[in-house]
Amino acid sequence: MDEEILRQRVEAARVGHLATTRPDGRPHVVPCCFVVVGDTLYSAVDAKPKSTLALQRLRNLAANPSASLVVDHYDEDWTQLWWIRLDGAARMLEAGPERAAAIDALTAKYAQYVDAPPPGAVVALDVETRRAWP
Repeated sequence: MDEEILRQRVEAARVGHLATTRPDGRPHVVPCCFVVVGDTLYSAVDAKPKSTLALQRLRNLAANPSASLVVDHYDEDWTQLWWIRLDGAARMLEAGPERAAAIDALTAKYAQYVDAPPPGAVVALDVETRRAWP
């Protein structure tokens, strides 16, 4: 897939699926809102209903920072199918200027964050590789 098309599709995607690995080695995949700035993907622990802000994905990344985010498109016309996977190492941002800039970028993409800014940690996934199909 052409690099420009890849970037456009990732930027336009409203939801991705973040894959991490539990400490016991089992996979853990969750849908998430995200934004990409340069070569870093940001996803915040937001105010959508949760039992805690200390999410499993954060515990997983603390034990093993390797992660992937997948965005995809399905269509009954299978010639229109595609997926993109971004792989890299994640960092947790609890405070500071990078977290603030990530929240600003997320708010620019998701209007819901204007009235309810994400209160939790921000996952910063430094993208090392991109894979796409077709």
